Amino acid sequence: MNYQDNATAEVIIIGAGIAGASIAWHLTEAGCADVLLLERESSQGKGSTGKSMGGVRAQFATEVNIRMSLYAIPFFAQFEERLGQYSGYKPHGYLFCATQQRHLDYLRTNLARQRALGLQGAEEVTAADISRMVPPWRVDDVLGGTYCPTDGFVDPHAVMCGFTEAALARGARIVRQCEVTAIEKGRVSTTQGTFSAPHIVIASGAWSAGVAALAGAQLPVTPLRRMLVPTEPCDAIPERCPMTIDMSTGFHFRPEGRGLLMAWNDPDETPGFKTAFDPAFIEKILIRAVDRVPVFETLEVNSKRAWAGLYEVSPDHHAILGASAEHDWLHYATGFSGHGVMHSPATGKVLADLITRGTTDLIDAEVLNVRRFAEGRAIHETAVL
Repeated sequence: MNYQDNATAEVIIIGAGIAGASIAWHLTEAGCADVLLLERESSQGKGSTGKSMGGVRAQFATEVNIRMSLYAIPFFAQFEERLGQYSGYKPHGYLFCATQQRHLDYLRTNLARQRALGLQGAEEVTAADISRMVPPWRVDDVLGGTYCPTDGFVDPHAVMCGFTEAALARGARIVRQCEVTAIEKGRVSTTQGTFSAPHIVIASGAWSAGVAALAGAQLPVTPLRRMLVPTEPCDAIPERCPMTIDMSTGFHFRPEGRGLLMAWNDPDETPGFKTAFDPAFIEKILIRAVDRVPVFETLEVNSKRAWAGLYEVSPDHHAILGASAEHDWLHYATGFSGHGVMHSPATGKVLADLITRGTTDLIDAEVLNVRRFAEGRAIHETAVL
């Protein structure tokens, strides 16, 4: 589709990954059909969305993240019914395993908060329970853990496409291969021409700070590489194995096809736009994998199938949602710190509410506003994978 220079819209969204696509759909759901998505690549999902592990969970430590998940997870479960699109939601659960008393106490505190906010089904589990759910998991030093059966994983690319297709069907538009070169009030200049709208949303993932700078705004979002390692077919793990997390090291894995998908956040990783997979990471993650699941010693992995993606990290590991500190017409949906996919439905709802109504009843929006950092209101999420 060709666009005339200075085409207009009611809302321009810069970034058509899963967050931007969700915002577009939620805006159309709220009656705002004149939405324009700008995507710098030839196709969507080439940023963080397509590199995600796809996990979704409500087992968080802070109220705002729990509330975001309590909206998002039922949304994924009803995705096909509501949008007529596939989400790939698999409620296999998340299983957190503690080998230290401080970790078990932490999980119990979080569980009480989750239940108080309305999470159903989450429960404390014993080492014997863990052994039944994940038979090869070494439990000789496990004190217990927590499990929530509605946690699980989705297909991030399918969700992004589903939001996009449903939004386009309602009148939203998308321009691909469209890199933003300048932003001012009511106006976005790009390599495909100039577009105008009273509301501009930056949903550009790890690249959001650079996009915000085009508008003269400061956004504290930093790119940080995270690497994922898929295995060859493996029959040691039950088909419905949950996302299983070793809290002592942060190693975690879930089923992926006939094999597994393994992850571990290397504490030595440094910020930067590093998107190449480091083959040395395989030995690091396998050391932790074999220590907790001895049968993984025979796992076969192929470094050519592994990949790296970028978290967009905020100073307190919480999303940055809402108006910028400098301009009331400029809005943010970024800084998810690894939770962008799982919170994409809630992100779309919050941004659509704020843009169309000026308020939202899903969360206390001020909690996630960018001004919190300058005002000393940072909130730290410790349940980060």
